Amino acid sequence: MFLIFPPVAKPCEPPAGIAQLSAVLRAHGIPCQLLDANLEGLLYLLERPTVADDTWSRRALKNVSNSIAALRDLRTYRSPARYARAVSDVNRVLAVSSRESGAVVGLADYEHSSLSPLRSADLLAAAEHPDRNPFYPYFSTRLPELLDNLDGGAVRVVGFSLNYLGQALCTFAMIGYLRQRFPGLTIVLGGGLVTSWMKRPGWRNPFGGLVDHLVAGAGEVPLLKLCGVDGREGGHVTPDYVSLPLDAYLSPGFILPYSAASGCWWNDCSFCPERAEGNRYHPVPAGEVLADLRALSSRTNPALIHLLDNAISPALLRRLVDTPLPAPWYGFARFGEELADAGFCRGLKRSGCVMLKLGLESGDQGVLDRLRKGIELGMASRVLTNLREAGIGVYLYLLFGTPAETEPDARRTLEFVARHRESIGFLNLAIFNMPVCGDDVVGHDTEPFYEADLSLYTGFRHPQGWDRQQVRRFLTGEFRRDPAVASILRRDPPLFTSNHAPFFVS
Repeated sequence: MFLIFPPVAKPCEPPAGIAQLSAVLRAHGIPCQLLDANLEGLLYLLERPTVADDTWSRRALKNVSNSIAALRDLRTYRSPARYARAVSDVNRVLAVSSRESGAVVGLADYEHSSLSPLRSADLLAAAEHPDRNPFYPYFSTRLPELLDNLDGGAVRVVGFSLNYLGQALCTFAMIGYLRQRFPGLTIVLGGGLVTSWMKRPGWRNPFGGLVDHLVAGAGEVPLLKLCGVDGREGGHVTPDYVSLPLDAYLSPGFILPYSAASGCWWNDCSFCPERAEGNRYHPVPAGEVLADLRALSSRTNPALIHLLDNAISPALLRRLVDTPLPAPWYGFARFGEELADAGFCRGLKRSGCVMLKLGLESGDQGVLDRLRKGIELGMASRVLTNLREAGIGVYLYLLFGTPAETEPDARRTLEFVARHRESIGFLNLAIFNMPVCGDDVVGHDTEPFYEADLSLYTGFRHPQGWDRQQVRRFLTGEFRRDPAVASILRRDPPLFTSNHAPFFVS
């Protein structure tokens, strides 16, 4: 078995999905090899000779090795200006190295001038002409090198973990190459983005003949089944990262990603993709989480633990207070009564918590109620104050343009942020996209959003006329220009955003 994480995603930590899958396969006696083609491919582009035709590009190319080293050095993170320059220069080199292919490769995304990851026809075109992909010189050498050394067997399976739109075109280019070079392989495609595609209303597989198996949701049981093993009764298995290049990621030390649950324990917010796609909440027992993290930390010596849950459950937060982790940690949590307790927040700090990502969405109580967020603004204020006083950073997420919001409501969000500016370390500002599926979509006047068969969103007519153009105008002309907001936004680590933000928390 050969599992691949394709370009392009932020190369700051290893892919947790294939690490978990490989551990399960090996626990059942199935040999498994991992390839983080995202990290390797980006480093390949950064290291290959490239001609620059402007001063910035020439300087960035000349200093690219130093810039990469700077992103792996904690001292860089003590100087936001030095950090921003390193990120900008590395990103510039990637763009210059890929431009002849018609694509723009970056540290966090991949865009093509004529192909869209939202159109199945374009993905098939990428598979038909893999040599046009900027990573082709890398994967056309690396894949045969690895596949020719795989153990023989009745079934030779290659699985791709496709989670983000920025990976889609490169994934299909790699699949197309494998189909041409190794026609006897069984190719499996799974991951978060594939799951969302397959949960779209009226889904019909456009990739038959190219991909042998599409997997929605967890891949352990389907992969074991392909290998002739019934894995439905298997117990919990600790993920395995040791076969990945742990010291090569662009972070100041190894970041250990870990999922303590799938789905969301709250699971009631309007327009939530987890609820719309029917993804149930499955937590790993807290005792096993703590045992896993202790064992993984002893093997990998992480600089930071990244808890990947959609929202860390109150039960796990309480266990973390009682049993501190062996390294600093951060993750998503919900505004809740536990965090409204100042003593509890101090306990979280002692447990190693350096930052929490919190989804507030709106600073208007009526909007929160209509979105079924289960958040009371008075409680949210106490949470922010408690976290600041405990020394825990806050990365706050806001969502504008929902059907529940009007322009006056958005201004109340601005007022809330301004009042709590001392307690908010970082901000993520997003404009609402209406998902194509889910009960919450019913009753809204929808219209085509993208001319694409794989789009996960649809356009809609806002019931109060608060359309996307007005929302953008408000964010750029008013919200972002507010002095309190602007000072927070300036702290956001460029491109890596929340993945590197914990290293900037005092």
